[in-house]
Amino acid sequence: QVQLVESGGGLVQAGGSLRLSCAASGRTFSNYAMGWFRQAPGKEREFVAAISWGGGSTYYSDSVKGRFTVSRDNAKNTVYLQMNSLKPGDTAVYYCASGPRGYRLTTRSQVDYWGQGTQVTVSS
Repeated sequence: QVQLVESGGGLVQAGGSLRLSCAASGRTFSNYAMGWFRQAPGKEREFVAAISWGGGSTYYSDSVKGRFTVSRDNAKNTVYLQMNSLKPGDTAVYYCASGPRGYRLTTRSQVDYWGQGTQVTVSS
């Protein structure tokens, strides 16, 4: 079955950086769009960043544009989220997501598989 396993979350001070990784298995990784969503306590899960199946197109929410970078390594079946200049408002559980190659993966309805999530906490 398809599995998405995130790693790299943790506690960081405001202004710091973290890199999240998501290792995928169970289907041909390079055939699918990949992305990241996040959910803060009491809030809905929201789109953060996504990357097309071949890596040629990337998409970001306005709140992270210029600070976060999504990338993928199809040889390693892994997608990454480099997060710089972190703010307390970035505190959330971050979820890796996968979806059909034709989608931008910018909405939850486009996701067919989710990871279990990894906690990111940014202290002020």
